[in-house]
Amino acid sequence: MAQDQFHGRIGRTYDESEPWWPEQTRAPDDAPNVLTIVLDDVGFGQLGCYGGLIDTPNIDSLAEEGLRYNSFQTTALCSPTRSCLMTGRNHHSNAMAGIAEISTGFPGYNGHIPHENGMLSEILAEEGYSTYHTGKWHLTPAEATSAAGPYDQWPLGRGFERFYGFLGGDTDQYTPALIHDNHQVDPPATAEEGYHLTEDLAQRTIEFIGDTKQVDPDKPFFTYFCPGACHAPHQVPAEWADKYAGEFDMGWDEAREQILAHQKELGIVPEDTDLSPRNPDVREWDSLSEDEQRLYARMMEVFAGFLEHTDAQIGKVLDYLEEIGELDDTLVVVVSDNGASAEGGPDGSIDENHFFNNVPESLEDNLEAMDELGGPDYFNHYPWGWTWAGDTPFQRWKRETYRGGTSDPLVVSWPEGIEARGEIREQFVHAIDLVPTVLECIGIDPPEEIGGVTQSPIEGTSFAYSFENADAPELHTTQYFEMLGTRAIYHDGWRAVHPWPLGTPMTAEDLSATSLEDSGWELYNLREDFSEAHDVASEHPEKVLELAQLWWAEAGKHNVLPLDGRGVERLAEERPEPGRPRDQYVYYPGGQYIPENAAVRVLNRDHSITADLSIPVGGVEGTILSHGSKSGGYSLYVLDNHLRYVHNYVGKEEFEVVADEPLPEGELQVRMEFETTGEPNLDEGLGTPGVVRLFHGDDQVAEGEIPKTIPITMGLAAGLSCGRDALNATTDVYRDRTPFEFTGDITRVTVDVSGDTVVHPEAAMEQIVTRE
Repeated sequence: MAQDQFHGRIGRTYDESEPWWPEQTRAPDDAPNVLTIVLDDVGFGQLGCYGGLIDTPNIDSLAEEGLRYNSFQTTALCSPTRSCLMTGRNHHSNAMAGIAEISTGFPGYNGHIPHENGMLSEILAEEGYSTYHTGKWHLTPAEATSAAGPYDQWPLGRGFERFYGFLGGDTDQYTPALIHDNHQVDPPATAEEGYHLTEDLAQRTIEFIGDTKQVDPDKPFFTYFCPGACHAPHQVPAEWADKYAGEFDMGWDEAREQILAHQKELGIVPEDTDLSPRNPDVREWDSLSEDEQRLYARMMEVFAGFLEHTDAQIGKVLDYLEEIGELDDTLVVVVSDNGASAEGGPDGSIDENHFFNNVPESLEDNLEAMDELGGPDYFNHYPWGWTWAGDTPFQRWKRETYRGGTSDPLVVSWPEGIEARGEIREQFVHAIDLVPTVLECIGIDPPEEIGGVTQSPIEGTSFAYSFENADAPELHTTQYFEMLGTRAIYHDGWRAVHPWPLGTPMTAEDLSATSLEDSGWELYNLREDFSEAHDVASEHPEKVLELAQLWWAEAGKHNVLPLDGRGVERLAEERPEPGRPRDQYVYYPGGQYIPENAAVRVLNRDHSITADLSIPVGGVEGTILSHGSKSGGYSLYVLDNHLRYVHNYVGKEEFEVVADEPLPEGELQVRMEFETTGEPNLDEGLGTPGVVRLFHGDDQVAEGEIPKTIPITMGLAAGLSCGRDALNATTDVYRDRTPFEFTGDITRVTVDVSGDTVVHPEAAMEQIVTRE
């Protein structure tokens, strides 16, 4: 505290002086707690209280005690929506047009949320709130997620006082890549011991709240609870999935009919709502074989169990708040970040890394895995027929700007602040409206500056006006949408949609909005057609032109331009990296797990791994360097005092080379050399074959063929660790001994990648956009 800020009196002695303490920042006396719960990839028609076929009693209870909105909109993608929820600004205004992994060097697209767009956490921390985040973040630039930072876009750099969760788009529910505050931590237990990430996150949320409330019970909290469910992998203990045995045997076509009927019964959609047209990408259920139906139904059972399990963890948090007397004065908001996900493709997947690497999955192999889906051995995702059903009554899904991609559940409960109970609201609400609504409920104005940074205007509109008045005219009357080249615009009950296939370059002619023939816009009157089932563009050409022009005007305001429909080229854009490209990467034991985007890339190139070791009397064992996961990767390790190298081909096969003789005692340099012996066939899921040679010093001690290697990526849950296999063991050989730490001393490990590499940009782009 500076001398000129002291308001007491300082004399020569204490008797001549008057002490003074600065006044503590306190929230307004009647300020509520705020609990924002963000579900992941949960569609409009999947929660029970929205007509879904899955039991979600805790969220349903919140709806009974509060309000459900049937016109809540998101951006159609994860990170962009979350940026809106946290800042009250549009996703392009936040530079988060997509996810940071596909950033480009333009203001709306660079993946760095400006500090002048302050987050709700930053606002409330300065207003005397405790601020906590548990779960998925995915708002840090891709190049800044390693221990090298910078940390200003990590949760603790954006106003949260405590954080426990993961930085990326998804993670394994049994072996997650966990961050506690600003450092990595190991999961506190194993799958065999009953660990599951969502349960862990709920318990941490309770602990964070309890830690403060028992010391300062009058201090309100803002808790941002984001389980990461139900994003892939769909993983849940078997008993939760088994509850739904047989419940989805009717298939996705009949499921859509049932869900719509439930929605009408609940009043969540108008009585005259039609199902949107059949999705041409989805096969009719009755056209599938019995084996396909059996497998796909089980995949949906697993998803259903995953969602109900998540609801149960939400229930634990709500029960705790009720137990400590805080629930009635907590503004609880439950949303999903986008429509249901179609990233499982037409047939679903037991491990999405097969898909990313163009490795075909056979029905026979997947049927063999069926009974274990949801467990720790698989990284599964249901087929997109269930996605389509999950977005009932709308068409399409996540990543597209039809309502199937942008319309999501919104449940609001605040017993002491909202008198209405169990009612439905039809006013248009967008993700950018959450921040101004929370601020109005608390009774504070948006700050002019945060941390010395002048703030930009909030672009959302509070929807608190609708809490007690179902018939109040909506205040958010115009909203643009843009996602990966697809566009839409909402204005006064009308919605125009311009679909665009991902990865298709756009020309000036393609973007023409001056004639109906060239523009490709569809038009829907949502006052009469809630589900966007009937395109009336040909009947109202003047309205199409009006809305198309309005879209361009809104795009100009919010950094949407230049409109970018590229796929491969967008991936190939130069962007900041965590370090300068180099031929040698040096790693040390005891450091943090290095995320995939920051780790050395060895695929499809000659490379070597050299380790400086100290071998004690009696020999050693353990991991020297591991990169990947159960879904694919490699490991240089020691077992029975013999140097070994294993290449795990996308979780399907393992190829191992073992030294002929044991490691000698004392100081020793060991080396693995990989020499490519052929060309990759990336389109067919085959990386370069090669020969692996192992060395003790200059003496070769082993040689073996690696007939096929991972072609494109180690996978979303991959990473590199030195001296241990940090998370999800790369090989079955020591999986039951994870992390299989090295028992000798490692001075350093050097990976040389001076050989050329090969990339498959189309497949890499598909991998990146599924990290939402």
